[in-house]
Amino acid sequence: MAPHDAETLSGPDRPSSGAAPTRVAIISDVHGNLPAFGAVLEDVERVGADAVWCLGDLVGYGAQPDECVALARRRCDRCLLGNHDLVALGRLDVTTFSPNAAIAATWTAERLGAEARGYLSGLATHEPDPPVGLFHASPRDPVWEYVLSTMQASGCMDAMDARIGAIGHSHVALHFSRPDGGTARGSLAPGGTEVDLSTGRWLLNPGGVGQPRDGDPRAAWMLLDLGRARASWHRVEYPVDEAARAIEATELPQALAKRLYLGQ
Repeated sequence: MAPHDAETLSGPDRPSSGAAPTRVAIISDVHGNLPAFGAVLEDVERVGADAVWCLGDLVGYGAQPDECVALARRRCDRCLLGNHDLVALGRLDVTTFSPNAAIAATWTAERLGAEARGYLSGLATHEPDPPVGLFHASPRDPVWEYVLSTMQASGCMDAMDARIGAIGHSHVALHFSRPDGGTARGSLAPGGTEVDLSTGRWLLNPGGVGQPRDGDPRAAWMLLDLGRARASWHRVEYPVDEAARAIEATELPQALAKRLYLGQ
């Protein structure tokens, strides 16, 4: 699928203050999990950030898509469009999804409200411009590519103009770096990880808010401190039972509730 043209990243209910943010909370893959989303935003306030940027997939899998989109409208200064959001809008074929993902995508598309649709329709899958390139999936394919290897990451670094890029989609908190003239390397980024971004090229994934897949069921987010050229990863406890019960009360696959406890 060809990447969508960038349209706008500013949430319509979040007018710009005019000052460039220096401490930015990067989040991704909320997936209709309202308890996790709320807990992350509370943690963002506690830590302190000038702005919240979301890398997409507000909906899909979880039972509260409208509520999550409404919260993003209020709280996110920038937001991208993910592949699950595209399916909900009818702009991506659901047959490209795995069985449980397809069931959840169809369920979401049938129930998504007009206000949520309107907000998602105004978003783009990527914003590649420096100083930080933002991509739902990757610089090479903002919709579909799962960047999980150093070889992929190196190719993505070559494909982006920005020295630092932020990606989501895989639900795995990690970072890749490549020194000038050097070889790319990568690592998982458990909570408490902090890296110095002052030199080289970087590709950063904050992990998943609503459905982490790195073995840690806690909601994930990342603080990008542009003033200090550092990134730090955070994990947040949230009421998993509440999110699981919301799924179990619907026609969604019950496996989607169970996986929340496993971080897989």
